[in-house]
Amino acid sequence: MKEFMKRCLDLFALSQQRSQRRAFLAAIFTLSLMAGVMFSVPVPAQVIIKTRQQPIVTPAQPITSEQPIANRQLPTELRGAWLTNIDSDVLFKRENLTSALSSLKKLNFNVVYPAVWNWGYTLYPSKVAASVIGRSVDPEPGLQGRDMLEEVVREGHARNLKVIPWFEFGFMAPADSQLAKRRPYWLTNRVDGGKIKKEGVHDRVWLSPFRPDVQRFIKDLIVEMVQKYDIDGIQFDDHFGLPSEYGYDSYTVALYRKEHGGKAPPKDNKNPKWVKWRADKITDFMKEVFFAIKAVKKDCIVSIAPNPQRFSYEYFLADWKRWERMGLIEDLIIQLYRDDMNVFVQEMEYPEVIAAKKHIPTSIGIITGLKNKHVPVEQIKAQVKEVRDRNFAGVSFFFYETLWNMSKEPSQHRQQNLQGLFSTPAKYPSLLADKKS
Repeated sequence: MKEFMKRCLDLFALSQQRSQRRAFLAAIFTLSLMAGVMFSVPVPAQVIIKTRQQPIVTPAQPITSEQPIANRQLPTELRGAWLTNIDSDVLFKRENLTSALSSLKKLNFNVVYPAVWNWGYTLYPSKVAASVIGRSVDPEPGLQGRDMLEEVVREGHARNLKVIPWFEFGFMAPADSQLAKRRPYWLTNRVDGGKIKKEGVHDRVWLSPFRPDVQRFIKDLIVEMVQKYDIDGIQFDDHFGLPSEYGYDSYTVALYRKEHGGKAPPKDNKNPKWVKWRADKITDFMKEVFFAIKAVKKDCIVSIAPNPQRFSYEYFLADWKRWERMGLIEDLIIQLYRDDMNVFVQEMEYPEVIAAKKHIPTSIGIITGLKNKHVPVEQIKAQVKEVRDRNFAGVSFFFYETLWNMSKEPSQHRQQNLQGLFSTPAKYPSLLADKKS
C-alpha cells in the first residue's frame, strides 16, 4: 500500500506539468490499471472465515403476497417434538403416526424425534436386537407386522420434516427385561452391590458402559439404524451416561485397579477423580460412536438432548460440555423442564451454554406437560419468547401427546396458540449440507 501511494503521488506531480501532456495521459492510464488490479484481489481468507456462529433466529412474520420475492426468506429455527411410546400411542398405529406428522407439519414444525430404543427393546425390526435380546422388535401389538421407523422416515420426509430417532434408554433397561435376564453379567452395580434404581415407580438396571461387549452391542444397534434407514440424524441424552452411584461391578473395578496400580475405586461415588475417570471412559465411547456413524453416513447429525451440564456430569457422568468442545455434537437441545421462569432463564445463561451457541445450533427443550402434570400454554409461549430473546437455534417440546391431546385446556385453543408461535414455515438449522431442504 505504501508503494502504491508513493507511485500515485509521483504520477500526480508529473501530471501537473502541463507541458508534459503525454506524461499526464500515461498517469491516468496507469492509475486505472493499478486500481483495477487492486480491487480485484480477494479479501484475505482470515477476514472472511469466522468461528461457526449460531444461526440467527428471528420471530416468524407472516408472508404476504405483496412482499417482494427477495424478502420472502424463511427464518431459520428448530421446531421439534419428541414422539414417545410412554403415555402415548402415537407410534403404535400407522394412522396415528401419519395424523401426528400432518398436524405438526400444518403447525410449521420441522423436526421430529421418535423414540426407537426404549424399555429394553427396539421399536423397529432389528437383527442386532434379535441376536442379543431374542426379539427383533418391542412386543407391543401395535408394532407387529410393520416397520415404525421406516414409516416415520417416509411420511416425515414427504412432509419436509427432519427425522432424528431418539435413542432414549441408552444404557438403561427395565429390571425385568429380556436384555437384563439374558445378559446379567452386563449389569453394573452400586458399592453395596445393589443393581436396581427406581425411576418413578419403575425398577431399572444399567448396563456397564465400560464393558467392550456392551459397547459393541450399543454401537451395532446404532450403526445398523444408520445403515438401514434414511434418517437425518440420531439423538442421545443423559442415559448415554451412567448414574454416578454405579460402576462398582467386577469388570469396572478390575479395569480401574489395572490403571491405578492395584488401587480400588473410592467408595465415595462422588469422588472427583472417580467421577472424572468414568466420565472420560464414556467420552471415549462417545467419540467411537460418533466416528462409527460418520463412517456410514457423513451427513447423519449427532444430536444430544441432555440436562444442564452440572447435573449431567455429576449425576450421569455425561460430560457433554467436553463432547461439544471435541466436536462430537452437531445439534444440542438442553432439557430445561422448569416451571420457575427465573431458573429457566438462569440455566440458559450458563457459560458452557453460551460457548456452545457460538459453535453449533443450540436449542432448548421445553416441557408441554406429562400424564399427571398440566403445563398452561401461556407458560409455553412465555418460555419460547425467552428462548428467542436470547437467540437460540430453536425449541423442541416434550412431548407430542401433551402439545394438545393430553391437556386441561381445549385442544383447539392449544393448537391456535402454537400456530401463533410458528406462524410461517422455518428452515431447520444445521451445520451440515441440507440436501432435503
